[in-house]
Amino acid sequence: MSDGNPRHPDITPPSPSPAAPDGGQGHIPLADLVTVPVPSGYIEPPVDDRYHTFDYHLGQPVQVTCRMDGQERHGLQIQGHCTIVPAGTAHRWMFDRPAGAFLVRLSPAFVRETADAMNIKPQVAELAPRIQMRDAQIERIGWIMQAEDHEGCPTGRLFMDSLATALAARMIALQTRRDEPTPKSGRGLPPWRLRRVIEYIDVNLDRNLALAELADVAGFSLSHFKSLFKQAAGTPVHRFVLERRVERARALLLKGEKSMTEIAMECGFAHSSHMARCMRSVPGRGV
Repeated sequence: MSDGNPRHPDITPPSPSPAAPDGGQGHIPLADLVTVPVPSGYIEPPVDDRYHTFDYHLGQPVQVTCRMDGQERHGLQIQGHCTIVPAGTAHRWMFDRPAGAFLVRLSPAFVRETADAMNIKPQVAELAPRIQMRDAQIERIGWIMQAEDHEGCPTGRLFMDSLATALAARMIALQTRRDEPTPKSGRGLPPWRLRRVIEYIDVNLDRNLALAELADVAGFSLSHFKSLFKQAAGTPVHRFVLERRVERARALLLKGEKSMTEIAMECGFAHSSHMARCMRSVPGRGV
């Protein structure tokens, strides 16, 4: 537009957020995260054809007017409000004072895969625009993601990928009135596939593993792998990897041949203090 109205800061960078780097095997992050300032006055964010956006309000309450897909809402926007902007959807805002936004962006293809794993037809599960929605799970997932992003994702790609999957599943469940995701298969990974994944994890504990990477090793689609692994192993994949890292770190500490920093790097922790926190959270012998 050329009407002189101020634009929203660019929220469509060409590459994923540095806070969630590539796992090293060609797998891009499942969620792209960015925190942006929001100026007062009229703003019209660029239309983003590549991502569905979960727009979380940050900061003090502000009076806003939002127009999107034939809907308009005017009122007080507070911390915890989340606006869902489907890919390719234009939206306009009016803010009475500056604010901030934490954006979680998911690709439409990933959301469709998640719907498929829930036995929901992809066309039924296309995200619909929502203005200033409140949902405890959507809010909680968003704030965990923000905290991870703010700290440089010390828990790693696997945890963030799991959060992205949970966010997509929750939004689809809300739209289709499904309470819980229901995988197509009631069985877990076959034992030989589970062993293959565990062996791969053990060999690559020092790396920032990605959920899609482990799904490839198992030979299942990403959308099915998460639930199948949990059924077979009895724990979510990100928790399983954390426990393997802690187990190895404890063994290396008992040997006493390496420093805390060296052990942390070898076991895939962000730093030694992060390793110590994780060891306290996993049952077993302390440091």
